[in-house]
Amino acid sequence: MKTQLITRGGYEKLKQELDYLWREERPEVTKKVTWAASLGDRSENADYQYNKKRLREIDRRVRYLTKCLEQLRIVDYSPQQDGKVFFGAWVEVENDEGTIKRFRIVGYDEIFGQKDYISIDSPMARALLKKEVGDAVTVMTPAGEAVWYVNEIEYPKA
Repeated sequence: MKTQLITRGGYEKLKQELDYLWREERPEVTKKVTWAASLGDRSENADYQYNKKRLREIDRRVRYLTKCLEQLRIVDYSPQQDGKVFFGAWVEVENDEGTIKRFRIVGYDEIFGQKDYISIDSPMARALLKKEVGDAVTVMTPAGEAVWYVNEIEYPKA
């Protein structure tokens, strides 16, 4: 089960997506479906079939976002978090081979389309919680245990 946490920025993005789909894209696609339906035979009408499918996709996403936004809990930055890894932190870690990774720990709904975001539910994020700069973290991976060292912790300022 996924954790129902989200950053304020992530919440605003989801709200904007919902607003765009509901107020702009859905009415536009609905007009296209109505126009294509007025042409007659729908079984061979590619415009009608494509736009009807797109309308179902939009409706599915709107239902998901509506339900999701009701359940999510926004987590804002707090000065008490400084120095330790918590939700919303940018973290830089390094392993013994010198490989460096930098990512932000966010909610599940924020990771899509973001290469440098990881879910709070991921093994790496779970292992990093409450750690400080210089701490070693052991993470279970499909290849076995991996040890990472925390180099830097940073929180976005407002």
